[in-house]
Amino acid sequence: MIQIDPRSTTPIYEQIIQQMKELCYKGLLTSGEKLPSVRELSAMIHANPNTISKAYKELERQGMIETLRGRGTYVAELSRETLDEGKIQMIKEQLKPLIIDAFYAGIDFSHLHEWIDEIKREVGESKHDKTKQGGEMND
Repeated sequence: MIQIDPRSTTPIYEQIIQQMKELCYKGLLTSGEKLPSVRELSAMIHANPNTISKAYKELERQGMIETLRGRGTYVAELSRETLDEGKIQMIKEQLKPLIIDAFYAGIDFSHLHEWIDEIKREVGESKHDKTKQGGEMND
């Protein structure tokens, strides 16, 4: 399920968040699916329970998962369907320095498009992409 790279400079909780999102994107985790408890996931990936809890709290804040008291933690319904204008703006702002760096490195913008397509193939085309009609992600 989740693979932690202890040599990565990315904090473990961020690795968990990113991998959970990727699993949802790939359709390997679906809306309504029960997730391992904090203790279960902690034992599975050999990480501190507080780290797992921090990742779960952030995923819940982002609307990706929901915790139902006494029942467990689940992938939120329609977690990939919601559009958050603040999140969209943040992603655009994160892309800006990458595009500027690519320009100064002499990288043609067509290469950036190729790399995006390559990454989409690498992580797997989501069910969302297949059903979305004429959306930006199908470019």
